[in-house]
Amino acid sequence: MRSRGVGGVGILVNTHLNTDHTMTTRIGQLRRCSSTPAPTIFIAYAPTSSYDEEEEEALYMDLEKLYREKQTFFKVPVGDFNANIGQRTKSEELHTGTHRIEWNK
Repeated sequence: MRSRGVGGVGILVNTHLNTDHTMTTRIGQLRRCSSTPAPTIFIAYAPTSSYDEEEEEALYMDLEKLYREKQTFFKVPVGDFNANIGQRTKSEELHTGTHRIEWNK
């Protein structure tokens, strides 16, 4: 049985935030205080490859829905989308996990 709500991701930000809000169990939102149009930052934590494809698809559908619904000019999606890009180097082997079967070309 897989544990829910265990682990996760931490975000280091400046203290000048207007709001922070948990949208779903895998998506959060930060909005910066600013006199100019402030960006809305969506933080996403994607399921690993051991999860069902439906759960991964649900994350991207939720993220797209929230992205389209928010009435802000600047929108910045960031997060751990479990993508592996390029060839893995020796130094990366010390710091990067092997969460996918093969790396993107």
